[in-house]
Amino acid sequence: MNQDLSILHLVLEASVVVQLVMAILLGVSLASWSVIFGKVIGLKRIRQDNDSFDQAFWAGRTLQELFQDASREGGPRAPQERIFAAGMREFMKQRERRVTDVPSLLDGARRAMRASYQREMDVIEARLDFLGSVGSVSPYIGLFGTVWGIMHAFTGLSNMQQVTLATVAPGIAEALVATAIGLFAAIPAVLAYNRFARDIDRIAIQMESFMEEFSNILARNAAPLAAAPVAQPTVPGGLPGAHPMR
Repeated sequence: MNQDLSILHLVLEASVVVQLVMAILLGVSLASWSVIFGKVIGLKRIRQDNDSFDQAFWAGRTLQELFQDASREGGPRAPQERIFAAGMREFMKQRERRVTDVPSLLDGARRAMRASYQREMDVIEARLDFLGSVGSVSPYIGLFGTVWGIMHAFTGLSNMQQVTLATVAPGIAEALVATAIGLFAAIPAVLAYNRFARDIDRIAIQMESFMEEFSNILARNAAPLAAAPVAQPTVPGGLPGAHPMR
């Protein structure tokens, strides 16, 4: 007698525990694909925004102009621009307080940029751990369903007088479907996790390099500012008019 061994039939005929495992794995797989598509779009937008700000930053505009753009309504779009705004804002606050010590000026700006950088990385890396968990745990969940299904199949065969391959195969096939679904959920998650981790590392390196370059620019501007008289008139933002930024 021919038996229906289609995937749908095997799923419907599986035990309740195995069906529950399959449902969990399918739900996890759908969630991971949602995260994957969201990350693809999000990281692409971040790279584009950072590149746009990087071009504007090195286009010869003054720091004041860049800071005014970053302070516009709605706030800066690029993570790199938000890091710049945090450092520039702290630098200007220090100048308004008449701080003339160059190391103190730079240290405050660096701390502000580092805090902003960490916030940006927390957002960029959001839900990446979920993909890692799916990739590492899903095969074991599927294996649990397979082991349970095989136990259930052999328990059902214990009362039979004659056991043949035709009677064993359906139960084992039902159990193996759980492992297949577990791998289906895990493989894309692992591939996506590795790809996103590499892309995020590149973004992090780009932002760290920008912080170092911006710190060097602030250092060059802070030296003449520190040497200027305290009573010197200032332009809006607290920066001496005789020493335009950059």
